[in-house]
This record gives sequence, C-alpha cells and structure tokens, in this order.
Amino acid sequence: MDNLVKPLPNDVQEFSTWDWTNIEPYYARLNEIELNAENVNAWLADWAQVASLLDERYQRLQVATTQNTADRDIENTFNHFVEEIYPKYQAAEQTLKQKLIASGVTPNAFEIPLRNLRAEAEIFRAENLPLQTLDQKLEKEFDKIIGSETVRWNGGEKTPPQMLPVFQDPDRATRERAWHLVMDKRLENRAALNDLWTRMLQNRLEMAKNAGFLLADGTGDYRAYRWQQYLRFDYTPDDAKRFDAAIQEVVVPVAARIYEKYRARLGVETLRPWDLQGPQGFFVAADAADVKPLRPFQNDAELVEKSAAIFHDVDGELGAYFDTMRAEHLLDLPNRKHKAPGGYCTGFETAKRPFIFMNAVGTHEDVQTLLHEAGHAFHAFQVYKLPYVQQRAVGLEFCEVASMGMEFLSAPYLNRAGGFYNDADAARARVEKLETSIFFWPYMAVVDAFQHWVYENPRDALDTENCDAQWGALWETHMRGVDWCGLEQERVTGWHRKIHIFTSPFYYIEYGMAQLGAVQVWANALQNQPRAVQDYKRALALGGTAPLPKLFETAGAKFKFDAPTLRDAVALMEKTIHELEN
Repeated sequence: MDNLVKPLPNDVQEFSTWDWTNIEPYYARLNEIELNAENVNAWLADWAQVASLLDERYQRLQVATTQNTADRDIENTFNHFVEEIYPKYQAAEQTLKQKLIASGVTPNAFEIPLRNLRAEAEIFRAENLPLQTLDQKLEKEFDKIIGSETVRWNGGEKTPPQMLPVFQDPDRATRERAWHLVMDKRLENRAALNDLWTRMLQNRLEMAKNAGFLLADGTGDYRAYRWQQYLRFDYTPDDAKRFDAAIQEVVVPVAARIYEKYRARLGVETLRPWDLQGPQGFFVAADAADVKPLRPFQNDAELVEKSAAIFHDVDGELGAYFDTMRAEHLLDLPNRKHKAPGGYCTGFETAKRPFIFMNAVGTHEDVQTLLHEAGHAFHAFQVYKLPYVQQRAVGLEFCEVASMGMEFLSAPYLNRAGGFYNDADAARARVEKLETSIFFWPYMAVVDAFQHWVYENPRDALDTENCDAQWGALWETHMRGVDWCGLEQERVTGWHRKIHIFTSPFYYIEYGMAQLGAVQVWANALQNQPRAVQDYKRALALGGTAPLPKLFETAGAKFKFDAPTLRDAVALMEKTIHELEN
C-alpha cells in the first residue's frame, strides 16, 4: 500500500470507527494493479483482508441488532452502516470482481469461486444498492415486530419461545389456552405484518426488474434473480417442484400415519394443533398424562457443558472448535424479551470465528438447535483454513448438510454418562428427532411452494388475502392428520410465522435437500461412524472450491431429490423409529 494509506488493523474493533473515506483508498489501490499470474495471489490476499474487515463489521452489527431489537443506538449504528458504507462497499467489490474476470487469470482452486463472481457481477446494478439497503431495514422491522411479542401467563410476562415448554404440558386444556394466547398475539400483528410484506415484495420486484429479470407482463422476476443471487447452478425451479411432488408421494402418507399414532396415544377424537409441541402445528406430539416431558437441561451453562461433551465424543477436533467458542464468548443461547426470533450461526471473517445465536428455553428442540448451529460453526472453522474469502462461499444446500449432519452424527451420544438423557429418554429424543424430520419435509414443501407461487404471481401476492388463501390450500394438500377446524385465521396466516419468507426469501428448500443428504451421512455412520465423520469433515474443508454434487459425494451422499432416494431415506427413518420404540 502507498505510504499515505495507513495499514489495515488486524481486528475489527478499530476498523468499526472508519468511514468510507478511510476505506476507499484500499479498493482504489487494488484497482490500479495490473493483474497477472505472478501477482494474483498476493492481490487476492490484500482484497480478502479489506473485504473480511468490512464483512465482519457488518455481521457484528447484524448480530447486535438481533440481540436487542429495542436498542435505538444499535439500530442507528446499523442503519448508518447500511446507508452510508454498505452500498459503497458493494460497488467497490463489483469493480474488483470485474477486474479479476477481465484479467483472464484463474488462481489455483479458484474455478468455482470465479464462476460465482461472474454470476454476481452479471446481476449487479448500482440502482439496486439503495433498494438493498431498504431490504435490510425492512428485515429489521420484522425482527422488531416479532421480538416485541409477549403474553401474560400465570401472572408473568413471557415471550412466545418461553411458552414452548407449556405446549408439552400433559393437561390438554392448559396447552390449548397457551396456544391461543400465542396465536392471538401474532394475529394482533397481522395488519402490521401484511403492510410490511407488501413493502418487502414491491422492493424485491423492483430489484429484479432493475437487474433485467422480467416476467411476461413486465413485472420483475424475483425468483430468477434470486436463483442467480443464491448461485444455484446445479438445479432449477422445476427440479424444486419435482422434489415437492416426491415429498407429496413419499412423505405425506408417512407423516399422516405418525400423526394418527399420536392421536391414538393421546386418546383424543382428533389431533388438534395444541396437541403438538409448538404453534407451527407440525412438531411431535405432546406427551400423555403419565409421561413427563423431556427437560434435558436447566440452564444455559448446562446446555453448553453437555453439548461440548457430545462434540468431543463425535470428534476431538470438532470438540476443540466448540471449546474455542465457549472460551471466546461466541454463544448467545437463552431467550429473552426483545431478542429477535429464531437461531443462526454467522461468521466473523477477520477473526476467523463463528458465532451462534438462538432462543433456548429448556426443551429438547433447543438441544437439536445447538447441535444444528454447531454444525454450521464447525463448517466455518474448516473453511477458514482456505486462504481467500471467495473460496469460503459455500452453497446453502451444503451448508445445511453440515448442520443437519451434525444433528444425526451427535445422536448416538445423547445418553452418554452425565449427559442429557438416560437410555430410555435418549431413545425418546431420537424418535422425536426422526419424526420431526419426517414432518419437516412436507412443511418445507409448503414454504417453498408458497414462495414459487408468490414470485410467479407477484401481482396476486401483493394482496395478502390471496397469500392467505394460497398458504391454506398448500397446507391442506401437504399437512394431513391435524384438525384445524374453527381455526381458519390461524391456519391461513401460517406464512406470517415463517421468518424465512420475510427475511430470507427462497432460502428454505436448502433444508429439505440437506436433510436428505444428512440422512445419507447418518446411514453411512450406522455402518462406520468414524469413517462417516471423517468424510463429513473432508467435505466441509472443501469450502466453496467444489460444486454441490462433489460436496455431497465427498460427504458420502447423492445430490438427488427424487422419489426413490427419498423413499430409501424415509424407510431407514421409520425402521429406526420402530426399533427405538420397541
């Protein structure tokens, strides 16, 4: 760098105070260099340094906004970054992408990253930068609406996630009362969410139109735009619909059989949404009166301690990764008021560390969530070994194999000495995991098919009554076995309760594809657990240097989503459920 440009800091703390006038000279200097085979690696390393600092600054601000949705100072800092710095950062990144592409130079192990950079450069439009900023701010508006929701229960104030243990109460009337409280709170926000949806959808359509993606009527084709933005080279929207058809053929009847088993076990005439462990209406059944709900941990520290032991049992290196996260305070696990919904793992590129966020309230689902997000974290640790930030961008379809695969690879250790469960409860927990996984595929298909409808028919989707009707129709065809009679408004507004539809459009089929890959990883582990874990780690370590089919293959799975592949997976899951129950 020129003497007039001060050295970049080694961590993001100092960098977080820099404005664009401090940052821009680094991009200008990189843009001045004439690229060739001899200097491209050093050039990429310099690019990675400044891009990593900017990305980490953005990710840390994102994390802060989700940790406290009511903090105005954090909100203002985030808004300043996305309004004043982020657009300039994206424009500068575009310039360097174009420079590398035009140079004709391909560094080692950079074929797939270069393919991705070309696709990103093709859809970049400067006029979309303020629209992307608006999209980010609208997502935070969603977080604020949901993060503020609380209900009164037994004289106290509770968030909806804190009500989840109540949905396991053996008393059916208690579950029903709790379910209606949570649902009524979300219905109170129906108008606000509908208004937010309309603004989000209009903004997304405009971005697609600006990028040249158009439907026949001239409306922006956001699906085609998003497909390229997500770098989906290995399957098409029609493939997604074929996966949906396979799920309807193979999984929906199996899920209906399990729901019928639940109904008989509870001794009720019909299975109602409050007979399931969650307001979404697809989780495992509440327990019968003579069975205590699973309570695997009492506090955050116990959740962390017992999970750490499991990760060490799975693999020493993975266990050490989790130890690092514990020591460096990279976990925010318990639920609280004004905390954004959901759970995620993000990465801090300069520190080369992942961060896990979730809303734990003491249920088995919390255990599964931490196992899942830890899989993402282990993936991050593996890809941080690659030298260039562009090599660390992995298809979301395989990112979720990392997370769901860890759920399955951890399952044999749930009953380890001093762990979460005794043998009997561990068997119950594993059955719960397998049944929830079976239920998930039809639910995933509802979410994905709904989004295909939205973005194929965006003018219709601007009317939220049409959205309600479409969600309700999809629910009827995919989610059989639970009686929603008299609960029409709660049923048709289910799309309001799926965060991805609002904040991560079209990011959901990845979970369905990845679960099918993860079941295959698990099938291999049943034959040879150590070898399956090593294959899993080798695949994670490839990062974004290989295409999706190669990543699946390295992990020991097929990148196929047809009825025969799905049927084999479901058959193994059903067989294991029967064995564990007996």
